[in-house]
Formats: sequence, C-alpha cells, structure tokens
Amino acid sequence: MNSQLKKGLLDVCVLAELRNSESYGYAIIRDLEPMIEISESTLYPILKRLLAKKAITVTKRIHNNRIRKYYKITDIGENEITEFLNDWHHVEKIVDYVRGGDINE
Repeated sequence: MNSQLKKGLLDVCVLAELRNSESYGYAIIRDLEPMIEISESTLYPILKRLLAKKAITVTKRIHNNRIRKYYKITDIGENEITEFLNDWHHVEKIVDYVRGGDINE
C-alpha cells in the first residue's frame, strides 16, 4: 500500500481498534496486523498525536512488575471515526473516477 495513503488511515484504524476495548501498544499492533501493518516506531507517534487531540486517554498499570500504558477512546475519538466515515463517500467518488468513471456521477 502507498505510504501516504496508509498514513492517512492509521489514526482511524487505531481509534477503531480502541473502540473495541481498551488496549496497550503491543496488543494494538498485534490486533491490527491482519488489516494493516504497523510498527512500534509508527504506532507511538500516532498515540501521542491522538492523546494531544484528546481522542484517547491513557492510564498506567503494573503488569508483570512493569508499567504498561492502556489507551482508551474518548468521545472526541468516536467523533473522528464518524467524520472519517462521513468523508468516505467523497473518497469512493474519487476511486470511481480513477477507475474510469464519470466525474459528474
């Protein structure tokens, strides 16, 4: 997949994963793997960006004597998913055009 296209989808994929349940970094990577490949060096800047936008929250817990950060989606994050889905109609029109469809459809 084109890296620019992938980059645009990663935030919403992470939010969608967190909509299923609260999770931590490694589990997010593992759970998204069947859909889209994401590395730790890609995920953590996304999580930082989503935290800054208040689209997710983080809580720290001890797991096997180590601190683990658990991320949870907020209403702002839910709204971002909704906006993405609303915008998807426009993306579909562009894809149809690229495939050779009429620009006025």
